[in-house]
Amino acid sequence: MTQFKHPIPTWVIRGKTIADLIQELQSFENQQMEVRLSLDNGDSSACISLVAKQEGCCVLINAESYHQNEWQDFMDQPKENE
Repeated sequence: MTQFKHPIPTWVIRGKTIADLIQELQSFENQQMEVRLSLDNGDSSACISLVAKQEGCCVLINAESYHQNEWQDFMDQPKENE
């Protein structure tokens, strides 16, 4: 495990519960605002395509890459009834 010169603040790595996230989202005046996900401090972001339960966690999923790649190949396969 990497040892950092300056410890990462707990709030950065602690994460949020569903209740925490709902409370924070409810504080936005515009409830119709799009919610996006960033893994690089906001330099880029992606839409949330799906919300899933995986291994006891709520996971926000962006499915664009799948639909740009594997799904395209899947859709090109002949249908069984054709």
